[in-house]
Amino acid sequence: MTSKWMRAALGSVIVCAVIAAGGCSAPSRQEAAPTPEAVTTPSPSPAPTPTPDPVHAVTDRMTTEEKLGQMMLFGVQGTALDAQTRKHITDDHVGGFIFYSDNIKDTHQAWSLISDMRQANAGGKLPLLLSADQEGGRVARLPKELPAFPTSLAVGKTEDPDYALRIGGMLGKALNAYGLNVDFAPVLDVNSNPNNPVIGDRSFGNSADTVSTMGIQEMKGLQGQGVISVVKHFPGHGDTSVDSHKDLPVVNHDINRLRSLEFVPFAEAIRQGADAVMVAHLLVTKLDPDVPSSLSRVIIQDYLRGELGFQGVVITDDLTMEAITKTMPIGTAAVKAVQAGADIVLVGHDPAQQQAVLDALKKAAEDGTLSKEAIDASAARIVKLKQKAKLPADSDSLPEPDTGKLAADIRSVVNSASTRTGNSGSAK
Repeated sequence: MTSKWMRAALGSVIVCAVIAAGGCSAPSRQEAAPTPEAVTTPSPSPAPTPTPDPVHAVTDRMTTEEKLGQMMLFGVQGTALDAQTRKHITDDHVGGFIFYSDNIKDTHQAWSLISDMRQANAGGKLPLLLSADQEGGRVARLPKELPAFPTSLAVGKTEDPDYALRIGGMLGKALNAYGLNVDFAPVLDVNSNPNNPVIGDRSFGNSADTVSTMGIQEMKGLQGQGVISVVKHFPGHGDTSVDSHKDLPVVNHDINRLRSLEFVPFAEAIRQGADAVMVAHLLVTKLDPDVPSSLSRVIIQDYLRGELGFQGVVITDDLTMEAITKTMPIGTAAVKAVQAGADIVLVGHDPAQQQAVLDALKKAAEDGTLSKEAIDASAARIVKLKQKAKLPADSDSLPEPDTGKLAADIRSVVNSASTRTGNSGSAK
């Protein structure tokens, strides 16, 4: 028994030695699978914080009345800030104003008026649009102390796009000096009718190519100075024989003609970043025989926004013009314009007419004639435009313009036209 025991013990030693030589340990039980509680699940990465939409950050804090106010652009009475205009700013939340020659007499007066209006809006949620028709030639609003800018036709005749760019930049610089931040220019109408009583030398020429090339360069010059450029007068006022200030012009061209001529400069301006488009009071019978373009959903939605792809701000021509007032009450026209897709209605004259528009839009919003969605969409486009232009806060002070230096700068730019046209735009 002893030798059997010894042989068994020796066998165990050998087995252990063999196991050890193989780098193994003594046999053990199979390891148990980890319990579910023991499994560590990687924590999901936190979702990225969405970037706040700067437009909705403003519109979400606006009342319906404030949004409607942004959708109006009114004329100013007189040469100093009066109680009516102050009320429009502080109580009615009107988002913009237009200045005509009657409002601007000299540099100090113009600077004082505009500065006072900006200060009246110092607590507003958005800066005011402060605008003028400063085209050059006979359509000019800046003080007479400054040299005249050339007509658009004179600029077009240079056939020099760089000159048009410099003119646009100088227009923007001059407007900025007074606190103006919107120019209803350039005119993109093709002057195809030599008997046109309202366009004429306000156009860059009688070909769509010239108007496109030169007009868009002027637009870019304005934009380069931080001035909002409103191209006009869509769908094209060039082939009319009636002045829409006095009556409703009728355009009988079909869509093929419009696409080949009148639409061309606007389509190119939109492609190259137009800020805003003014829609004219024209009855384009082949597109919409029932209402003027400025009140036409077909013209604004189907063609301007649809076919041409414009997503910016649409502004009506002045609703106090007789093309409108001879056909319907101005309040009715304002509501129709917004229903058609206009974002801003322009009411250039007459406090009673302005009040009628205020009342009509407010009532239409209250009774659902104007949908909340339409009002919100227009307000958003206006806010986006003001943010894109990086308008300074109205609480910021503006130094009074140095008229002498500004006049010298204007002369230098105006007189830099190509000599091949006899420097037709020279300023003195």
